[in-house]
Amino acid sequence: MKPFFSLFLSLFTILILSSNLVSAQEVDLDAGEQLFSQNCTACHDGGNNSVNPLKNLKLDALNKYGKDSIDAIVNQVKNGAGPMPAFADRLSEDDISNIANYVLNQAKNNSW
Repeated sequence: MKPFFSLFLSLFTILILSSNLVSAQEVDLDAGEQLFSQNCTACHDGGNNSVNPLKNLKLDALNKYGKDSIDAIVNQVKNGAGPMPAFADRLSEDDISNIANYVLNQAKNNSW
Protein backbone atom coordinates (compact mmCIF):
# COMPACT_ATOMS: atom_id res chain seq x y z
CA MET A 1 0.00 0.00 0.00
CA LYS A 2 2.85 2.38 0.80
CA PRO A 3 4.44 2.13 -2.69
CA PHE A 4 1.02 2.78 -4.26
CA PHE A 5 0.51 5.90 -2.14
CA SER A 6 4.01 7.12 -2.99
CA LEU A 7 3.36 6.60 -6.71
CA PHE A 8 0.00 8.36 -6.45
CA LEU A 9 1.55 11.31 -4.63
CA SER A 10 4.32 11.59 -7.23
CA LEU A 11 1.87 11.53 -10.13
CA PHE A 12 -0.38 14.07 -8.41
CA THR A 13 2.60 16.40 -7.88
CA ILE A 14 3.63 16.10 -11.53
CA LEU A 15 0.08 16.84 -12.63
CA ILE A 16 -0.13 19.97 -10.47
CA LEU A 17 3.26 21.25 -11.62
CA SER A 18 2.51 20.67 -15.29
CA SER A 19 -0.85 22.44 -15.03
CA ASN A 20 0.99 25.50 -13.69
CA LEU A 21 3.34 25.36 -16.67
CA VAL A 22 0.43 25.32 -19.09
CA SER A 23 -1.11 28.36 -17.38
CA ALA A 24 2.18 30.23 -17.58
CA GLN A 25 2.45 29.44 -21.29
CA GLU A 26 -0.99 30.93 -21.97
CA VAL A 27 0.32 34.41 -21.18
CA ASP A 28 0.80 36.32 -24.41
CA LEU A 29 3.12 39.31 -23.94
CA ASP A 30 2.71 40.36 -27.58
CA ALA A 31 -1.06 40.49 -27.15
CA GLY A 32 -0.53 42.34 -23.87
CA GLU A 33 1.63 44.92 -25.63
CA GLN A 34 -0.94 45.41 -28.38
CA LEU A 35 -3.82 45.70 -25.90
CA PHE A 36 -1.80 48.11 -23.77
CA SER A 37 -1.15 50.26 -26.86
CA GLN A 38 -4.85 50.28 -27.73
CA ASN A 39 -6.25 50.88 -24.24
CA CYS A 40 -3.63 52.36 -21.93
CA THR A 41 -1.17 54.60 -23.76
CA ALA A 42 -3.39 57.69 -23.62
CA CYS A 43 -2.37 57.96 -19.95
CA HIS A 44 0.50 55.47 -19.61
CA ASP A 45 2.61 55.96 -22.73
CA GLY A 46 6.11 54.64 -22.11
CA GLY A 47 5.15 53.45 -18.63
CA ASN A 48 4.48 56.99 -17.47
CA ASN A 49 1.33 58.41 -15.88
CA SER A 50 0.07 61.64 -17.42
CA VAL A 51 -2.41 62.22 -14.56
CA ASN A 52 -0.13 61.48 -11.59
CA PRO A 53 3.54 61.23 -12.65
CA LEU A 54 4.57 59.65 -9.33
CA LYS A 55 2.28 56.65 -9.92
CA ASN A 56 3.94 55.46 -13.10
CA LEU A 57 4.45 51.86 -14.20
CA LYS A 58 8.13 51.61 -13.37
CA LEU A 59 9.10 48.95 -10.84
CA ASP A 60 9.93 51.37 -8.01
CA ALA A 61 6.48 52.96 -8.21
CA LEU A 62 4.72 49.59 -8.57
CA ASN A 63 6.54 48.39 -5.43
CA LYS A 64 5.81 51.60 -3.51
CA TYR A 65 2.08 51.54 -4.26
CA GLY A 66 1.56 47.78 -3.88
CA LYS A 67 0.96 47.16 -7.58
CA ASP A 68 3.95 44.86 -8.06
CA SER A 69 2.09 41.60 -8.71
CA ILE A 70 -0.08 40.25 -11.50
CA ASP A 71 -3.07 40.08 -9.15
CA ALA A 72 -2.68 43.71 -8.06
CA ILE A 73 -2.37 44.95 -11.65
CA VAL A 74 -5.31 42.81 -12.80
CA ASN A 75 -7.41 44.26 -9.97
CA GLN A 76 -6.41 47.82 -10.92
CA VAL A 77 -7.22 47.29 -14.60
CA LYS A 78 -10.52 45.52 -13.88
CA ASN A 79 -11.83 47.91 -11.25
CA GLY A 80 -10.00 51.16 -11.89
CA ALA A 81 -9.35 53.66 -9.08
CA GLY A 82 -9.43 57.43 -8.87
CA PRO A 83 -9.19 58.84 -12.39
CA MET A 84 -8.38 55.44 -13.93
CA PRO A 85 -11.48 53.84 -15.42
CA ALA A 86 -12.43 50.20 -14.93
CA PHE A 87 -11.88 47.97 -17.94
CA ALA A 88 -13.75 44.85 -16.75
CA ASP A 89 -16.69 45.67 -19.00
CA ARG A 90 -14.48 46.32 -22.05
CA LEU A 91 -11.79 43.65 -21.90
CA SER A 92 -11.87 39.89 -21.33
CA GLU A 93 -10.17 38.18 -18.39
CA ASP A 94 -7.46 36.93 -20.77
CA ASP A 95 -6.93 40.42 -22.20
CA ILE A 96 -6.57 41.93 -18.73
CA SER A 97 -4.20 39.14 -17.69
CA ASN A 98 -2.07 39.71 -20.80
CA ILE A 99 -1.92 43.46 -20.10
CA ALA A 100 -0.95 42.83 -16.46
CA ASN A 101 1.79 40.40 -17.47
CA TYR A 102 3.07 42.83 -20.09
CA VAL A 103 3.16 45.74 -17.60
CA LEU A 104 4.97 43.73 -14.93
CA ASN A 105 7.38 42.25 -17.47
CA GLN A 106 8.23 45.73 -18.78
CA ALA A 107 8.76 47.02 -15.24
CA LYS A 108 10.90 44.08 -14.09
CA ASN A 109 13.07 44.29 -17.20
CA ASN A 110 13.39 48.08 -16.90
CA SER A 111 11.99 48.29 -20.43
CA TRP A 112 9.78 51.36 -20.07
